[in-house]
Amino acid sequence: MISNKPDVLIVGGGVIGLSIAYYLSKKKVQVTLLEKGRVGKEASSAAAGMLGAQVESEFPGPMVELCLKSRKMFPVLSQELKEKTGLDIEWDGSGLLRLAVDSVEAEELKKRAKWQRKQGEAVEWWEREEIEINEPFLAKSLEGALYIPEDGQVSAPRLVQAYATAARLMGAEFLEGVNVQGIECHKGSIVKLNTSAGVFEPETVILTAGAWMGSLADQLGVNLPIVPVKGESLSLVPQRRLMQRTLFGKRCYLVPKADGQIIVGATEIERDTSPGVSAGAIQNLIQEACRLVPNLKQAEYLHSWSGIRPKTLDGLPYLGSVPGFNRLFVAGGHFRNGILLSAVTGQKMAELVTGKSVPLLAPFSPERICNVACRQ
Repeated sequence: MISNKPDVLIVGGGVIGLSIAYYLSKKKVQVTLLEKGRVGKEASSAAAGMLGAQVESEFPGPMVELCLKSRKMFPVLSQELKEKTGLDIEWDGSGLLRLAVDSVEAEELKKRAKWQRKQGEAVEWWEREEIEINEPFLAKSLEGALYIPEDGQVSAPRLVQAYATAARLMGAEFLEGVNVQGIECHKGSIVKLNTSAGVFEPETVILTAGAWMGSLADQLGVNLPIVPVKGESLSLVPQRRLMQRTLFGKRCYLVPKADGQIIVGATEIERDTSPGVSAGAIQNLIQEACRLVPNLKQAEYLHSWSGIRPKTLDGLPYLGSVPGFNRLFVAGGHFRNGILLSAVTGQKMAELVTGKSVPLLAPFSPERICNVACRQ
């Protein structure tokens, strides 16, 4: 029997909601999670699974710090989840290459390497000769590449499955196919959530509804802007292994998986929430992938998919309590970094919800942007 008065009610069953459920369950907090579809089946399972803490970081700041902290958690988290569930999330720490196709990109990446070294992070510049030695199947026309040895990848579908399984084993309860139909609040406290599965009266509510979190917040009179961004990806299966590590170019990335597939992604189409993948997206992604790795022209095309990613206006996720409310928290807007940031988000949000001070999350507080007008 699922409790309608849990300690914590999480609304949204993507990788962020699942990671928070996992870390709260480790603290023996009674958690119920509601998901409008199937747990972990939206953008989370559509992700390539990159742990690119450094590859997309153009300048230092709180976002980089958050990404680096989360990346460092994955070796231990991978082992922990495997011990609890028997599931291997396929953590791969073989590094990542950020490719430069011309001299302009090369100079930009060399500048990026300079400040990252000053921050104490491992990064190397590879000239064409080093690329030829380490990744012989890459295009000979490349100007160079930034080698980031500590960035890596996991299997996104396996990660969400492992979070969910581990949380359930520790007592978390999940309800799928549930829509929130109304939220009642009184004097800054949420007193009831009316849903298609009944009424819930939790002590604490955490909104983790991804691209749909803004519309959910609207029910509370909270302005929490989220821009949905459609991302389309595909997978190819080459006849032989063509790369040893993840490749990241300006127009696409290529992520080699343990089963031999190479995930190629991803488009970015703002405010498009339509399902499916366009022929143009497939054409452009394959063309760019083959430009970077010419032998992919002989690879088998397997399938394509899409997911809707949540983007905030300032590029920083919303992590923290909602001003004007008691025991209402949000965690969302991670955009392309949901898989990477799931570990630190789950851990630190669990600490915050259970009463600890978490200075690391201060720059991401929703207080910076949301305007509250609770209908009390």
